[in-house]
Amino acid sequence: MTAETIVRITVLTLYALMIITIGLIGLRRTRTFRDFYLGGGNVGPWMTAFSYGTAYFSAVLFIGFAGNIGWNFGYSGLWVAFVNAGLGVFLVWRLVGTRIKDVALKYKADTLPGFLQKRYNSPELKLLASLVIFIFMIPYTAAVFMGLSYLFTSNFNIEYWHALAFMGFFTASYMVLGGYRSMALIDMIFGIIMAVSVIVLYFSTLHEGGGLSAISLSLNEIDPGLTAFVGPPGWWPLLSIVLLTSLAPFAMPQLIQKFFAIRDKATVKRGMFASTAFAVLIGGVAYFIGATSRVFLNPETAPNAFDLSGRPIYDILMPELLTNIVPVSLSVIILLLILSASMSTLASLVLVSGSTFVKDFYQVFINKKLSDRGLTRMMRLMSALFIFLSVVLAYLNLDSIVAILGISWGALGSFFLGPFIWGLYSKSAGKAAAIASGCGGLMLCLFIYAAGVPSPQAGTIGMLASLLFMPLAGFMLGKKRGAGMPVEK
Repeated sequence: MTAETIVRITVLTLYALMIITIGLIGLRRTRTFRDFYLGGGNVGPWMTAFSYGTAYFSAVLFIGFAGNIGWNFGYSGLWVAFVNAGLGVFLVWRLVGTRIKDVALKYKADTLPGFLQKRYNSPELKLLASLVIFIFMIPYTAAVFMGLSYLFTSNFNIEYWHALAFMGFFTASYMVLGGYRSMALIDMIFGIIMAVSVIVLYFSTLHEGGGLSAISLSLNEIDPGLTAFVGPPGWWPLLSIVLLTSLAPFAMPQLIQKFFAIRDKATVKRGMFASTAFAVLIGGVAYFIGATSRVFLNPETAPNAFDLSGRPIYDILMPELLTNIVPVSLSVIILLLILSASMSTLASLVLVSGSTFVKDFYQVFINKKLSDRGLTRMMRLMSALFIFLSVVLAYLNLDSIVAILGISWGALGSFFLGPFIWGLYSKSAGKAAAIASGCGGLMLCLFIYAAGVPSPQAGTIGMLASLLFMPLAGFMLGKKRGAGMPVEK
């Protein structure tokens, strides 16, 4: 065992002990289901800002998206980062964050399906929303596990399934203990680790490539399109990825949950700018590093990242790239970067999926007499089950990370975007139109994906359709105002 491996294991052990300790602290302070799911609904601006940012970005970004989009689009992949920050973070906080706290208190809702039920007076919509979350969060979580496992495989030369089993067990131990209170507390630490790590990664890349101008010249020599305004695949594939990753956060349950947990509207305004700056830094560096993969990697220098015909294996590109460009002395920092980003995302996904199934499905439709203590206990059990199912799906390794995430985000956004956004801002939005919008957007997304359309494009079309179907269905149904409870301005 080399000295570098010993250092990595030591640092990771200390990291794991820190997380478990914070989980135990959260366990002592978690007495009710609301404590477990929302941290008591009293989380401050900095914790919320970091929690939102670290839930948004994970191994899916650094391993899957940065490698795939960077290799194919070059510098134009940075459009994804900048629009994500402006639209998927700043405007989500500005338009949704400032309003959700008011309507959550008004309807006494603390989950997205719960809000939809009370806003539209529709138990059916709540049931559908609960099932969609639980089903389509599993592939998203599996994609995060896949990214982490590829990283551990590259760093420790262990088998993929060994890394997968370790991450699944570790995540289950961390989440089952303290819930949202533990997660929000440690996301501050995760966010600081991520910010420092990407700065180190950026300057390491510049140093290894001989500076920005030298890297740009090399990319231009490989393909002038890699330094163009829009990369070689063209404007529609790029636009679909931009819209998928920027529009979906307006109705992604694990991100919207942050605003249910926040203290008040003033807290939203203070956290909005911090979260946006964090997104620019993390996303910008990730997609820039991904673009440089063409400069640093080829079948000779990184044979593991290419198949026998010389085509890149996108999910392996970034682990190999990080191994090549980051000095050995700093490699543990990058390992912590990906681990920190992914642990927070995993925690958010598990928390939302488990709570939705227990509170919005089981307690409402199966066991209405379930006590608060029983609710919390079953929440922990469902969190563990959800992690197990995600690990199994990740082990099957059915597709690339980008494809898996694309259909997951696309399906969730296609179902929730129309009913949620129109429900927040329109008085006339009614129950029948909301169900038609959610189901219509989801079915369209899945249908065109099954027909062979790439998942980012299928998801984008489904989300835009969901937004359009809502007023269209309302018009065709005669604008039934009595179908739902109006939102006051």
